Amino acid sequence: MNNGVLFIISAPSGCGKTSLVKALIKKVENLCVSISHTTRQPRSGEIQGKNYFFVSKDEFNKMKSSNNFIESTQVFDNNYGSSKQSVQDLLNSGFDVILEIDWRGFRQIKQTFSHSVGIFILPPSKVALEERLTNRGQDNKGIINRRMHDAVSEMQHFNEFNYLVINDNFDVALNNLSTIVHAERLTLAQQSNKYQNLLKTLI
Repeated sequence: MNNGVLFIISAPSGCGKTSLVKALIKKVENLCVSISHTTRQPRSGEIQGKNYFFVSKDEFNKMKSSNNFIESTQVFDNNYGSSKQSVQDLLNSGFDVILEIDWRGFRQIKQTFSHSVGIFILPPSKVALEERLTNRGQDNKGIINRRMHDAVSEMQHFNEFNYLVINDNFDVALNNLSTIVHAERLTLAQQSNKYQNLLKTLI
């Protein structure tokens, strides 16, 4: 089975990352999202095992101590982590896998999955970002201010990634993400692995 590609998609809160990834999964076949573990409380409409694996801090710490995560981080007083085994199983099954994590997690993952592909999403402006955070109605003004402050810090790390997408127009950004996925499937390494039997007959 052809091994899949691991895509790391990062963005400051409010850039539309989650909506873009959901649309990308519907648009591109054989692509899935790795479900992360988190200690934060579920938001309205979120489902255990679909959006996240919601666990206690004690359970999370036990998993971390047992080296079960390929990356873990703390965001807004909550912990997040990606299961090493579940990601590897999906890749071994031939699926391309998306992880929605921040730049710190990307740094950690590169140590284990050196060929992972990083995509960073930016807003068209700070004003647009603050409007999106406000309009989604999930956070109070204090939290929005905190998210804006943290966004400035996060955006400084865009140049550590392989690709940069500006989410000014949703459909354009979605097409850009789709193009990146298809391009990575056509690299020499991926194609040589996928068509190794054909290549043996041709060369």
